Amino acid sequence: MSDADIAVRALRSLDLTDLTDTCTDQAIDALCKKALDPRGPVAAVCVWPQFVKRAQENLKGSSVRIATVVNFPAGGEDVSRVVDDTQEAISDGANEIDLVIPYDAVRRGDLAAATEMVEAVRELVEGDRFLKVILETGELKDAKLIETASRIAIEAGADFIKTSTGKTPVSATPDAAEIMLNVIKASGKSVGLKPSGGIRTLDDAKIYLDLADRILGSGWATPRTFRIGASSVYDALIAAIEGRAGTAATGVY
Repeated sequence: MSDADIAVRALRSLDLTDLTDTCTDQAIDALCKKALDPRGPVAAVCVWPQFVKRAQENLKGSSVRIATVVNFPAGGEDVSRVVDDTQEAISDGANEIDLVIPYDAVRRGDLAAATEMVEAVRELVEGDRFLKVILETGELKDAKLIETASRIAIEAGADFIKTSTGKTPVSATPDAAEIMLNVIKASGKSVGLKPSGGIRTLDDAKIYLDLADRILGSGWATPRTFRIGASSVYDALIAAIEGRAGTAATGVY
């Protein structure tokens, strides 16, 4: 597969993201315009809850889904508040909820608190909506904790498990993704993976696609089961598709 083909595959599984503290309506407009690029489109945009309605206006009639975040980025333990935030986001038009698991609870062994949070949000995310559970693997650190958090999220009803918020010193890593993919495989369930944070180049994206291909098979990683959470990688993927920066552009269209 050429670099351009890999880039197209990654672009169509991209959650194009703006979770910056300085995000504006104009930034959301620009994000959504990128999302609809004919070389894609991307799988989804991921935005702060207050921008869900704006994104919906921009993306109306398209296949691009709208994701937003709850319990983000701290991963608190106030289930009632997170339920309220989730209900509001869905009412505003969110198709996908990216929920930060209470990872401190996982670290101290209070697995019931983490399970309760995921199950409560799962009850609200119905129909064709997706629940993506962020484990914050860079804070869990320990392989056993990452495995435990992955299992809890899947058993509580996650449609995807996601590595990171992108707001901590360590975001997605291949080691964490490999653990998560192996838990997905062992579960036997149709659960996806979303590596997120620190993915900036075509080679970065390829690492995670290759992991998914190796562990779950070459046909597994589609937008229904695999997402890349990033904004900085977008330009690199477009450059590869266009054959710039020494990349091959054959076989794209």
